[in-house]
Amino acid sequence: MQIVADENIPLVDAFFGGLGRIRRLPGRAIDAAALADADLLLVRSVTRVDRALLAGSPVRFVGTCTIGTDHLDLDYFTEAGIAWSSAPGCNARGVVDYVLGSLLVLAEDEGVDLGSRTFGVLGAGQVGGRLVDVLRGLGWRVLVCDPPRQAAEGGDFVDLATILHECDAISLHTPLDSGGEHPTHHLLDAGRLARLCPGAWLINASRGAVVDNQALRELLGRRTDVRAVLDVWEGEPRADVELARLCRIATPHIAGYSLDGKLRGTAQIYQAWCRVSGQAENVQLDELLPTPWLGELALDASCDPNWALATLCRAVYDPRRDDADFRRSLVGDEAQRRAAFDALRKHYPVRREIDGLRVRLTGEAPRLAEIVRALGAELV
Repeated sequence: MQIVADENIPLVDAFFGGLGRIRRLPGRAIDAAALADADLLLVRSVTRVDRALLAGSPVRFVGTCTIGTDHLDLDYFTEAGIAWSSAPGCNARGVVDYVLGSLLVLAEDEGVDLGSRTFGVLGAGQVGGRLVDVLRGLGWRVLVCDPPRQAAEGGDFVDLATILHECDAISLHTPLDSGGEHPTHHLLDAGRLARLCPGAWLINASRGAVVDNQALRELLGRRTDVRAVLDVWEGEPRADVELARLCRIATPHIAGYSLDGKLRGTAQIYQAWCRVSGQAENVQLDELLPTPWLGELALDASCDPNWALATLCRAVYDPRRDDADFRRSLVGDEAQRRAAFDALRKHYPVRREIDGLRVRLTGEAPRLAEIVRALGAELV
C-alpha cells in the first residue's frame, strides 16, 4: 500500500507504518503527480483535496487530521466512491486553551475582571461547545449563537444581532461555508463589525474568511476601543501585515496546535481507516503520548482565585510567545512571509493541554476547586 502524508502530521509512521510505504510531502506541495500510485492520502487544512487533485488516481481513502472539512470536496468523494474522515474534536481543547490565554492577556491590559464581561460564542460545535462549558463552569455569563443547532434542537440560543449588541467578548468557532442555508463566509462583514459594542474583544480561531479581514483592518484603524485576536487569516499563508500590527494577539493558525491535539488527530484518522478497511486497531494513542513536562501544581486555599486561574492556564500555555514569534516573521517580501508562516507551523514547539494537568489543593477552597474543575484539570 502506498500512503502520501502531509509532513506536519505526527506519528504517521507509528500508526500507518505497518500498512505500507509512506511518502511525506509539504502539504502545499501535494499534487496530482504525487498521488499517481497512492492508495491513502493524509492531509491537514492547507491541502485542497478535490477532483483536480484526485481524478485518475488510485486514492480510495482521504483522511484530514483536522476538525474542519472546507478544504475537502465531499461531493466529489461521494461521486468517486472515495471514503474519507476528518478528526472532529481532536484539537478542541487546544483552541479552548488559546482562547483562555488570550482573554487573560486582554483582561490584564485593561485591568478588568473577566467575570464582569458577557461572552458571546459563535458556533457551538466541538470547539465552541467545549469553550461554552468552560466559561459557564467558571461562572461567567455566556450567550451562544449557532443557527444550525438552533434549527435542529431549539434550546437556549440567541441570534447574531444579540451577540453583537450584548457581548463585549466574542469568540468565533464556526466552519467556513460559502453557501447553504447558513453561510459563514464574511459572517462578520463591515456592517456587522461596525455594530460591535464599545470596548469589544473579538477572537477568531476558526477560519480566516469568517471575518472580512479588510473591513476589520479598517475598523481597528478607526476604533481603538476594539481589541482583536486573530489566529486565522484570509489567504493563508499570506497574512495582512497591517492587520496583524493592529491586533493585540496575532498568530499563524496554531490555536489548536497542542501536541495532544495533533496526536489525537492522527489517531482518529487511523481509527477511521481501520473501520473502513475492516482491520483491527493495533496501535493505541495512550501508549504513544509522552509524559507532560509539568505533571502537577499545588495551590494553597488562601490564594486569590483570579491569580490561580491565570497561573493554571499559563503554566500550560501562554499565547504571547506565539504572538511574538509571528510578529518577528512579518518581515521581507510576501514570499518570505508566506514561507515563514508555514515554517512556524512546521517547527511549532511542544505544547500540552490544561486537562492533562493535576492540581492539588491544600485546605478548603470551594472557589478554587470550581475553577480547577471548570478548566478540566484533574483535582487531587
